[in-house]
Amino acid sequence: MPTSICPECDEEVYVDAETEQGDRVSCDECGAQLVIVGLDPIEMDVYEEAEVDHKDDEDLEAYDYESDRY
Repeated sequence: MPTSICPECDEEVYVDAETEQGDRVSCDECGAQLVIVGLDPIEMDVYEEAEVDHKDDEDLEAYDYESDRY
């Protein structure tokens, strides 16, 4: 079973052999949510959800699709 090192606690994390880039896993030791960023060798980074910028939502609501402008 492939392994990598948790970037949060430096413990070994086991991943499935079928793991693909972009898959998320969690560290059994510290509970960190991780994302697979490399496959050969397995590399992980801390998974951070993208913050929603509500300003963009307002911009979309103001967009006039018929005239193709705001």
